Amino acid sequence: MTDITVAEIKKPRTRKGSVRRKVLRDSEGRAVRVLALDANSATFSDDLTLVFRRNVAKARRENKKLFGSPSGFRPKTK
Repeated sequence: MTDITVAEIKKPRTRKGSVRRKVLRDSEGRAVRVLALDANSATFSDDLTLVFRRNVAKARRENKKLFGSPSGFRPKTK
């Protein structure tokens, strides 16, 4: 009998846009990751949408940790 193996083949990663990750230092010397866009890129609107979605997802994760809700603090209702 022949054994059949099913595996996912990963494609090499290619950059489709102009979003770049940079590591900078803040005023206190801590490393901070920043996403940078090329304003003259042909895919600027797609890149801006991608960065916006990442920022919103990060904010929701932080709110979930702090407040227990992705939307942030919710006042108690009567």
